[in-house]
Amino acid sequence: MARKSIIPGLSYSWKRAVGISSVKQRIARTTGIPTTRQGRQRKVGRMVGCMIPMSLITIAFVIVFVWSLM
Repeated sequence: MARKSIIPGLSYSWKRAVGISSVKQRIARTTGIPTTRQGRQRKVGRMVGCMIPMSLITIAFVIVFVWSLM
């Protein structure tokens, strides 16, 4: 649970102050790979979802090709 601030609306992040957050954002933008766990899981989920129809088409093509050789 996040620690409550003494003054409402004021928060402090040492990672933002040091610049870690901006470095992570820059890396994620240039590589296209999210730095958060949830972002990586979403990206993999989209890729797998896209691969399912393509793999089914490929399997059907292989079956038809093998069947024609018999």
